[in-house]
Amino acid sequence: MEEPSRLVNVNRMDEDDEERSLRPARLDEFIGQSKIVENLRVFIASAHMRKQPLDHVLLAGPPGLGKTTLAFIIAHELGVNLRATSAPVIDKAGDLASILTGLEANDVLFIDEIHRLSPAIEEILYPAMEDRCIDVMIGQGVGAKTIKINLAPFTLVGATTRTGLLTSALRDRFGIPLRLNYYEDADLTRIASRTARILNCAIENDAAGELAHRSRRTPRVVNRLLKRVADFSIVEKKSRIDLEMTRYALARLEIDELGLDEMDRRILATIIQKYDGGPVGLKTIAVSVGEETDTLEDFYEPFLVQSGLLNRTPRGRVATRHAYEHMKIPYTRKLDEEVQAGLFEADQE
Repeated sequence: MEEPSRLVNVNRMDEDDEERSLRPARLDEFIGQSKIVENLRVFIASAHMRKQPLDHVLLAGPPGLGKTTLAFIIAHELGVNLRATSAPVIDKAGDLASILTGLEANDVLFIDEIHRLSPAIEEILYPAMEDRCIDVMIGQGVGAKTIKINLAPFTLVGATTRTGLLTSALRDRFGIPLRLNYYEDADLTRIASRTARILNCAIENDAAGELAHRSRRTPRVVNRLLKRVADFSIVEKKSRIDLEMTRYALARLEIDELGLDEMDRRILATIIQKYDGGPVGLKTIAVSVGEETDTLEDFYEPFLVQSGLLNRTPRGRVATRHAYEHMKIPYTRKLDEEVQAGLFEADQE
């Protein structure tokens, strides 16, 4: 499945040096997620005082909220090295064994998308996390033998967007499970202002607030939109980004007041205008808008659902009253009757 190219895409793209420079390096610089930050501060201080590695950390939550950034911050605050990898890259037992044996005492190993580890790789990871050792098979056939290799003490930081796909055996081995939540506009406004300072582009507070409101409650999106709005400001020879320029640029980029882009609106318009608001199957919607089913489900639907614009029901997708209002389409009585009939029972995901 190919990921769509979108300004409001919450998934991480290939980063350049400028993108990496936007990452905060210390807990004091991290904006938002205050409870998580304060708890991590305690856990890290305790590890320093005990002179032992930090317990294994599981960072869960939607993409773009700062899981990778927190992994780097944890290593920095501990004063140790960080080895970063992704679960899909580890497809052989030897790959994981090579990574684990290369860690120095108290290092941090960061595994992104950890829910995508294969069962065979997980089996190797269990003793590594608990007993700091791994069993390695030497040779083949009747002459093969298993040897135990002791590992340096380390901290595993796993990141996942799909906690439900983690096996209970793996999930239970993390002593510090943390879930990141979507950001409030106030925190996103501060992030936009901080990013503007790093990029040397002045921005007025109400303009930063406008960007925050349209950023799908996600820091990654607010930073991406800020850079594009800055492009418009530079070309227009503006000394600073103001509210008028921000709204003009976002209109040119087709990002509306809720942060929806052109495809988001096409999906809602299709459900409302072609299928009377639903219910309508995902495959039917995909055919109507010319997109893959998996792409709709993974990259478009989550924000529409969390924004209260779309409901998943046993009979298909249904546009909500909020969607009608946002699309400026008169709301129909048909949906009211379906609600009363119990249509909106939660899906079993």
